[in-house]
Amino acid sequence: MLAAVYHGPQDLRVEEVAIPEIGPDELLVKVLAASICGTDLRIFHGNHRMYAPGTVRIPGHEVVGTIAAIGKDLTGFHEGERVFVAPNMGCGHCAQCVSGNNNLCTSYDAVGVTIDGSFAEYMRVPANAVRQGNVIQVSESVDPAVAALMEPFACVLRGQNAVKVKPGDVVLVIGAGPIGIMHTKLAKASGAGRVIVSEPLADRAAQAARMGADRVINPSHEDLQAVMDQESGGKGADVIIVAAPVHAAQESALTLAAIGGRINFFGGLPKDRPTITFDSNLVHYKELVITGTTACSTNDCWQATRIVNSGLIDLSDLVSRRFALKDAVEAFAVAEDRKSLKIVLEP
Repeated sequence: MLAAVYHGPQDLRVEEVAIPEIGPDELLVKVLAASICGTDLRIFHGNHRMYAPGTVRIPGHEVVGTIAAIGKDLTGFHEGERVFVAPNMGCGHCAQCVSGNNNLCTSYDAVGVTIDGSFAEYMRVPANAVRQGNVIQVSESVDPAVAALMEPFACVLRGQNAVKVKPGDVVLVIGAGPIGIMHTKLAKASGAGRVIVSEPLADRAAQAARMGADRVINPSHEDLQAVMDQESGGKGADVIIVAAPVHAAQESALTLAAIGGRINFFGGLPKDRPTITFDSNLVHYKELVITGTTACSTNDCWQATRIVNSGLIDLSDLVSRRFALKDAVEAFAVAEDRKSLKIVLEP
């Protein structure tokens, strides 16, 4: 089969490899669509801790396909069934796993991160993923390229579940990349009264305006505080999602939030500079709730799949371009252009 294989930093090779063999409790999935995310780009540049020097592995973890082969000991699946594979597998018995937060397991495995992933014609689904419920049925009515976005959408869902967007809330989303756009769509679907997006890049700002934001501002040229005062009647944002790895954005969120506001630091900061200046008096006197979320649990993926299957939220406009698997190297270059939203490989 054809696969895009990581051989080292900036060394992604499209080559022929063997179709994975499966065990009696495993599945083989024929990949229909696999999208590229920021984690894949970090892997490509050699900046992921699970890709140690010398690692040769197939990346890719945002995937939808059809079941091509079923292990002899499995029941409840059928060949040709369209499925989404939630990527994260916990140990299954630690405190985080048993509480449903397998994304926080310290002994995790993940498709495309610790084991071969979806940038290939076929992908093996290991027994622990099958056993833990990571294989989720996808409606045939959903475009596979759109369905492949359910993993990042599940991450967004986890972030907003932590801050509980309520009907009528004024929501500020900082950053209009793919994640910021998903946050905008989900906040609107949750009943937000106004969703304001802050984005300095013109192309991304225009996309946010087309995709549901009530107002988009350029913080380099407009006073974000003045805009939020105007949009909220002077009280501030009820919910702030910081969907960009920017120190100043995290710091300013405390000032921009309303009394009783809820803030989610969705985008992690660079590991070599992880600290911000934090005015704890603002947290104290405004009774702010500040949260952080990372990745997604399998339960988040089930919830995301139900939403996408239902048609409640349409993610189709986030698919900027589609590439054949043989053009994976070009696809990675386009994914870094800071104009595109989601780039999808279609083997």
